[in-house]
Formats: sequence, C-alpha cells, structure tokens
Amino acid sequence: MKKILIPFVVVAAVGIVLLLYFSTFVVDETEQVVVTRFGKISGKPITTPGLKFKAPIDIANYFPKNLQEWDGTPGQIPTKDKTYIWVDAFARWRINDPVTFFQAVSTLPSATARLDDIIDSATRNYVTSYRLIETVRKSNRSLDTLEKRKEEAKLDSDFSVSTGRKEITQGIMEQASPKLERFGIELVDVKFKRINYVKEVRDSVYDRMIAERRQMAEKYRSEGRGEASEIRGDKERELKRISSEAYQKAQVIKGQADAEALKIYAKAYDRDPEFYSFLKTLDLYENSLDKSNAVVFSTDAEVFKYLKDF
Repeated sequence: MKKILIPFVVVAAVGIVLLLYFSTFVVDETEQVVVTRFGKISGKPITTPGLKFKAPIDIANYFPKNLQEWDGTPGQIPTKDKTYIWVDAFARWRINDPVTFFQAVSTLPSATARLDDIIDSATRNYVTSYRLIETVRKSNRSLDTLEKRKEEAKLDSDFSVSTGRKEITQGIMEQASPKLERFGIELVDVKFKRINYVKEVRDSVYDRMIAERRQMAEKYRSEGRGEASEIRGDKERELKRISSEAYQKAQVIKGQADAEALKIYAKAYDRDPEFYSFLKTLDLYENSLDKSNAVVFSTDAEVFKYLKDF
C-alpha cells in the first residue's frame, strides 16, 4: 500500500514546487513590476523589493526604477544667426508610472525611440530659436583669451548673452517633459554633451584663427625687430662715444707726452747745441743720401762741414 502512495506523493511534491515557482517572484531594489493576466494588468504595480506572490497564470513584467541614460544622435542644426553647428545632447530619465509605461511603450527600446523623437525635436526647436553665443555661453563673464580686450569691447553687441545655455537646456526639458508624461516617463535632466561647428565652418574658423595668430606673430616679430634695431643703434652710439672719449684721452696723453719729451730734448740740447746740430746733420745724411739719389754740392757747402774733418 505504501509503495502505491509513493508516486502520488512525489507528484504532489513536484506540483507544490512548481506551484510555488510560478506563484512567487523576487523584486530587486532597482526594479518595479507590473503583473498581467492574459495581457491585462492585474492589481497595482509593485515598487517595493522582496519576495512577492502572484497567480501561476500571471506574468511579472520588470522595469528599472533607477535613472536611465539617453544619448542623443549628434546632428547638424542651424542657429538663429544662420550658423550651422553640430549638437550632441544627452538626458537622464526614469519610469515614474510603470502601468502607464507598460500600456504606452511596453519596452525600453520603444521608450528610447520616443525619447529620440521628442527630445531631438525640442533641442532643434530651441537651438534654432537663439543665436550661437546663447547656446555656447551661459553668462557675460569676461573672456579669458589672448584677445580679451578686443572681445570685451564687442561684448555689448556681438557677445552679449541674454538667455544662455542653462536656460536653453531648461527650456528643452520643459518642452519635452509634458510629452513624455503620457508614456509614464519622467525627464530628470537634459544637457549638451558637445557643441561644435560643422566641418566646413570649422575649417574656415581654423583658417581664420591661424591667420590671426600669424598676424599676431608677425606683429610681435616686427616689434622685436624694431626693438633690436633700437638696441643696436644705442650700442653703436655708445661704442662711438666710448671710442671718441678714448681717442680724445689718448690724444691728450700723447700731446702731454710729446710736450714733455720736447721739453726734455730742449733741456738736453741746450746743454750742447753743437751736439744737437751734429745729430740733425746725421739724420739728414741718413734720409737724403743713398744709392738712388744724385746730389751735386760744392765742397764748401755747409752740409759737408762734418765730413771735412774725417
């Protein structure tokens, strides 16, 4: 009799295990569940974590409760001042009504597609409604660039910001949020990841920047050459002044030395005038009488008076 009951007990145990398996489910802290029966929602959504129970025929549909990422597709958008820019935006969102979310979009890929349409449209609307400077800057703080003064001089007209990037992103979120509420989605934040010129405009801007830097470099080179010429001129003037003063001092010293020498010679020759006359005559012989000169003098000439004695 006991052997006959064993299969029934095993079957009953397996049935109980299967019943428990299909009647229970676990909800994580980051999840929320919508229970459906034959495609229709059964009961309220479950948002608290723990072990939960349901009918075996019910299906637990899990949805994330934490923040989700939305990364937009970069696109080309014209601004109000007809400048084409490349805009890359991102957003953070979450499911605040899982029942509405399940009924409207059902899955995360479908929700992402809705986000693409709504946020991209709002982004395009706001970017095209403002000038480029409004999208790029958020205040009228002083520009910290090499041409700071030049830019600040134009700030009142070309670079004046009345709305700013922060208000534009806030406006995008305010425009997109009501459209997403009917899908059970709460839009938490929208920001620009990157804003840049399109390639054609970017190349033109780079060329202009290069030309400006070259112009600035040439200006510095010109100023440097001017200062170098001034320094060389000062050096030449200083060199000439020093040389002139040195020559003047040398001539003064030389004149004083010659005067002193003549004074000494005069004192020496005053002691023996005949010896002085003899030395001068010998100098005359040395400088005027040589093989290349032919001179005819009388033997009584005064110049030969010292030769007669030999």
